[in-house]
Amino acid sequence: MGQKNPSMAPMAKLRVGILTAGGIAPCLSASIGCLIGRYGQVAPEVEIICYRYGYGGLLGGDYLVVDKKICAAAGCLSAFGGSAIGNSRIKLANGDDCRRRGLIGDGEDPHAVAIRRLMEDRIEILHTIGGDDTNAVAAQLAAKLCGDGHPIAVVGLPKTIDNDVFPITLTLGADTAAQESAAFFDHIANECTTAPRMLIVHEVMGRHCGWLTASAAIRYRNLLSEKKFLPEIGLDRRRWDIHGVYIPELQWDMAAEIDRLRRIMETVGNVNLFVSEGAGLETILNEMEAEGADIPRDAFGHVKLDRINPGKWFGEHLAAHIGAEKTLVQKSGYFARSSPPNAVDLRLIQESASMAVDCALAGKSGVVGRDVELGGALSLIDFGRISGGKPFDSKCEAYVRLVSEIGQA
Repeated sequence: MGQKNPSMAPMAKLRVGILTAGGIAPCLSASIGCLIGRYGQVAPEVEIICYRYGYGGLLGGDYLVVDKKICAAAGCLSAFGGSAIGNSRIKLANGDDCRRRGLIGDGEDPHAVAIRRLMEDRIEILHTIGGDDTNAVAAQLAAKLCGDGHPIAVVGLPKTIDNDVFPITLTLGADTAAQESAAFFDHIANECTTAPRMLIVHEVMGRHCGWLTASAAIRYRNLLSEKKFLPEIGLDRRRWDIHGVYIPELQWDMAAEIDRLRRIMETVGNVNLFVSEGAGLETILNEMEAEGADIPRDAFGHVKLDRINPGKWFGEHLAAHIGAEKTLVQKSGYFARSSPPNAVDLRLIQESASMAVDCALAGKSGVVGRDVELGGALSLIDFGRISGGKPFDSKCEAYVRLVSEIGQA
């Protein structure tokens, strides 16, 4: 038989890649489902693949093809936390770490391997769901491919429970994490009844930004306002209230705080604190270095806060000074970040995913998010404007009112 006429050969389908990266958040599975669902609505002919475990899957060519069964049932992903396709913390700029993980060979450059994979997989649209690092890497890959004559559209969705990405007013997953952190402490606070002179330290995620800690504290106090207390039998609201909130953006006079908390312990009988995991970190690290201790860091150079244990440090350093007979340190981070999205987040995810697909099909690249420069309106934000480390505004009215009401101002 002769060769087929090239003009009669079927045209290759537009191929879309999706990956999630970084730590998990309450938006990841739902975002995947909403992206798949939107393509099913407006471009059912496209072929979608999902890279397993973020950039690790891209480097290794490990992906699954979204078939008709997945397309038809993609809506079920919104009921789950985590990432259905897997997450990982892979930094393409860290070649040594990628080699140690067996993702690239000796002498290979991770960026070059990732670009080759995208070309081999015929990806024309890439959706990245992650924080500023995740989307910055995607932008770098897109720029390189475009320069090599293989342009692709890269549209990211901003994920982080810390809500610390410039210039985005609210990142996906943050609202749910604040709600769940408050709900977590709504149970833990009852531990104040297990012993006299109890110190409870609620450690909340937030390496550089106190938004989650502050938002969780505000929401927890709103929950208290819905309860009826009975001081005559011991249900004194003061015992369930928050007595201190510590965030990375603010420094405090530890001696003055100890004096204030000691008076609360004497008057109320227990002390409850909300502490960002990054609060006081510099003091803790300086103390560790002075003692010659090794400071563990991840592939991104970030201090491994789960190994440092800031909440424990706070508990140990305060307990003796304020006369605590028992100290309880509880972390809400994994509980909060692994939750499925709440109604607020799900609505934002749906709107963001729809815009992301529409922009990608139009050949546009960027990150879809609520732009602070547009009054919080949803828009496609240029990758050049995306960066991490956005601090919490500790002068905002809600936070000022919070610290004033608990007597910390």
